[in-house]
Amino acid sequence: MKKEEKIAVAKKAEETLLKLYPDAVCSLEYSSPFELLIATRLSAQCTDKRVNIVTKDLFSKFKTPEDYASASVEEIGEVIKSCGLYKTKAADIKKMAEMLINEYNGKLPETLEELLRFSGVGRKTANLIMGDIYGKPAVVTDTHFIRITGRLGLTESKEPYKVEKDLVKFLTPETSSDFCHRIVLFGRDVCTARNPKCKGCPMKDFCPSAKEEK
Repeated sequence: MKKEEKIAVAKKAEETLLKLYPDAVCSLEYSSPFELLIATRLSAQCTDKRVNIVTKDLFSKFKTPEDYASASVEEIGEVIKSCGLYKTKAADIKKMAEMLINEYNGKLPETLEELLRFSGVGRKTANLIMGDIYGKPAVVTDTHFIRITGRLGLTESKEPYKVEKDLVKFLTPETSSDFCHRIVLFGRDVCTARNPKCKGCPMKDFCPSAKEEK
């Protein structure tokens, strides 16, 4: 597919998902930027549904970065145990809190480069913060995003960073973050990993993968 065709497909996908999901919201529940950072870290190899259950208890027990910094890794880990990889995640959360306090006076930085300095924070998490907290152009390449943009022919890669770089060329910068949230919802409802509902898909007319199944 040529670049011009990919731009056209991306635009149609954006318009379709906007109609389907006008309220583009993150499925993770949080009440502060730091809580979103924590929730996103916990979401690695864990469903958002499970994360929201865990953070309900976590956020009630630890309310500020200082609370996390003063707690032991074991204390944090005990609360997040059901998220998987909890020892590593607990250690990262404590380190994130310490850096936030010691280097940023408790306020999350507003650049991708600075966010990537935090323990356990990759481009997916950093982009989510950039888009949801600071309203800046961002492309969050989670598994749904990688799968669906691949099926749409917008990228040939499955490597998150390469997919991000590919899609930056085609998405509307101002709404790219919202598009990522919408595509997650679409991935759960319609374009599932197994047995996607191509027959009734609102994007089947311009999706190369759907056309192959006709």
